[in-house]
Amino acid sequence: MRRSEVLADESVTCLRQALGELRDIWEEIGIPEELRLQRTEVVMLHVKDLLAKMIAEEQSLKDRLLRSIDAWRKQLATLCQELQLAPFEEDEEATILQLEKELRTQVEVRLKQKQERRQELQALREQELEMCDLLSVAPSGICTKGVPSLEELAHFRRHLAALAAEKERRQAEFVGTKQKIVLCMEELEHIPDTSFERDVVCEDEEAFCLSKENIAALKDLLRQLEVRKAQNEALCEELRCKILILWDRLRVPVEERESFAIHMKGSRSKTINALQLEVTRLETLKLQNIRNMVEAIRVELADYWDKCFYGEEQRQSFSPYYKDDFTEELLQQHEEEIAHMKLYFQTHQEMFEAIRKWEGNWHHFQELERKATDPSRFTNRGGNLLKEEKLRAKLQKTLPKLEEELRGRVELWEQEQGQAFLVNGQRFMEHVKEQWRLHHLEKEREKQERQLKKSRQIEEEMMYGSVPRSPSKRRVLGFNTPGKVRKLNATAATPNSTIRSALGGSVFHSPASHPPLSGSKSVRTPCRAAAKPSRPGRLDRNKENVSQLNGTALSARTFRGFQI
Repeated sequence: MRRSEVLADESVTCLRQALGELRDIWEEIGIPEELRLQRTEVVMLHVKDLLAKMIAEEQSLKDRLLRSIDAWRKQLATLCQELQLAPFEEDEEATILQLEKELRTQVEVRLKQKQERRQELQALREQELEMCDLLSVAPSGICTKGVPSLEELAHFRRHLAALAAEKERRQAEFVGTKQKIVLCMEELEHIPDTSFERDVVCEDEEAFCLSKENIAALKDLLRQLEVRKAQNEALCEELRCKILILWDRLRVPVEERESFAIHMKGSRSKTINALQLEVTRLETLKLQNIRNMVEAIRVELADYWDKCFYGEEQRQSFSPYYKDDFTEELLQQHEEEIAHMKLYFQTHQEMFEAIRKWEGNWHHFQELERKATDPSRFTNRGGNLLKEEKLRAKLQKTLPKLEEELRGRVELWEQEQGQAFLVNGQRFMEHVKEQWRLHHLEKEREKQERQLKKSRQIEEEMMYGSVPRSPSKRRVLGFNTPGKVRKLNATAATPNSTIRSALGGSVFHSPASHPPLSGSKSVRTPCRAAAKPSRPGRLDRNKENVSQLNGTALSARTFRGFQI
C-alpha cells in the first residue's frame, strides 16, 4: 500500500477519534441529542468545506500544469522550426509534472542555442562588413532574416575565409607593387604629386583601400613609372653608346674615360644631364677633328662590309667613302652609312654567321686537300694522317648538306627581303659553285704540274742518270746478300739502272746472257722494289712513269752491255 493511502486511512481514523471525543464532551456537558446532531453537522460542514478547498487548489494546480505544458510545447515547436531542428518527441508514460519539466528544459536549451547563433551571426556580419569595406565589395546577404542554421553559419564562415584570403592576396600585391613604385620614384627622383600617389607612398599600408579599382590604378601607376624608367635607361644607353663610339674615334685617353666612369651606370636625372653634356662636348670635338673621325668610321665601315660579305661593287656604291674633301656633310654621310650597316648586320646576323661557318669549313677542307697532296705527310708517325683523312671525309659529307641548308635559308631570305643575297658581289649559290669550280681547276692544275714534273724528271734520268736515293732507316748499308744478288742477276736491267751503271755506279757482271731491252715486254724494278710491294697510291701515281719507261725502252739499247 502506498504511503498516501496509509495517510488517508490515518486521517479517517483521526476524524473518527475527533468525533468520538466531541461526543464524549457533549455528553459530559449534557448537550441534548438535537444540539449534538446540529454540532456534528457543523463539524461535517467544516470538514467538507476544507476538503473542497483543498481539492479545488489541487485541481487548479493541475490545470496550470496542463496550460504550462501546452505553452512549452508550442514554444518548443516554434524554436525547433526556427533552429531547423527535428520536433521534440515526448515520453508518453511521463506524468504531468515530468512532461512540464522536460518541456521547460528543452525550451531553455533551444533558447540558448538561438541566442548563441544570433551572437555568432552578428560577429560574422561585423567581420564581413569590415573586410567588405576594406576590399570595397558588397556584403553577401547571407542569413539576413531569422535564426541561421548550422549549414548557413558554416557557409558564412567559408565566405569570410575567402574574403580574408583575398584580402591577404591583395595586401601582398599592394605591398610588392608599392615597393617597386617607391624604387622607381627614387630612381626617377619623382615626388608624389597626386592624392593617390601620396596615399600609396605616404599613408599607412593598413589604411589603403584594397579595391579592384585601386589595385588596377596601382598597377597602372607602376607601369607608367617603369615606362619612364625604361625610356631614361634607353636614353642613357643610347648616350653611352654615342660616348663610347666618339671616345674611340676621337682616341680619348684612358684617364679621361676613367674619370667619367661614375656616370656610365644608372639612369637618374643627374646622370642623364652628365651624359648629355659629355655627348655635346664630344660632338664639338668631333667637328674639330672631322678627318680623324671620318677615317675611324671608314675603318669600322670596312670591317662591317667584310662581316656582311660586301663585294667591290657594293662597296663602291657608297661614293663618299672615296672622297678626300673632309667636311661635316661627309662625316654625316659616313655616320648614316655605319648606322645602316650596323642595323643590317644585327638584323641578319644569323645568316652571316651561317655563311661564315660554311667558309670556315670550306677553307679547312681546302687545307686538308693541300695536305693530302704533300708527300712529306707520310713521314708523320703521330697519327695525324689518319685524323686528317677522317676529317677530310667528314667535311666532304657535311659541306653539301650545309650548302643545301643555306640554299633554303637564302631563298627564304630573298623572298622576305625582295632582293638577292650577295656574297662578295655574287649570289650565294653562284659563289659556292664558283669556289668549287676554282677548287677543281686548282686540283687539275696541280695534277698536270705533277705529271709534267715527272715527265721532265724521267727525261733527265734517261739522259743524265738518276740521282742516288738515300737509303731508308730500316735498310742496312752494304752489298746485297748472295740470294738477292742471284735474284738481281736473273732479272733484266731497267733503263734507269743501266744509265746509273754507265755513269759510274756499281756494276755487277752476270755470266748469263741477257736479251735486249727492246725485246722485253715487262720491266722489273731492282732490289727494294722487288722485295717489298709498293703502296697503291704511289703505283697509281707512277702509272704514267711506267708507261713512259716502256715507251723509252728502245733508247736504252746503247747501254746493253751494262747491268746491275
